[in-house]
Amino acid sequence: MELAVVGSSEFVTGFRLAGIKKIFEVNNHIELEPTVKKVLEDRDIGILVLHGDDLSKLPEMLRNTINESVEPTVVTLGGSGQSSNLRQKIKQSVGVDLWK
Repeated sequence: MELAVVGSSEFVTGFRLAGIKKIFEVNNHIELEPTVKKVLEDRDIGILVLHGDDLSKLPEMLRNTINESVEPTVVTLGGSGQSSNLRQKIKQSVGVDLWK
């Protein structure tokens, strides 16, 4: 399973420098939805990282799909939108609470 990152060039730069290979740079909100859908369909991706503000720009139906997604597990970072609870996402994907 691989890690994928979708976002603006500013958001993905650090991940690119860290050696993440599946980087999907989007330049506007029009490119965001089809790119996220494409990543969600890729069976090689286990974790998808999005900026919190980008998540809020997606249609409600796709946001619901993302919030319920186990594979890939979607983690949001930064922004003023709804943040994902990493502990809850791990519990959802693994099936146990690793912090207990």
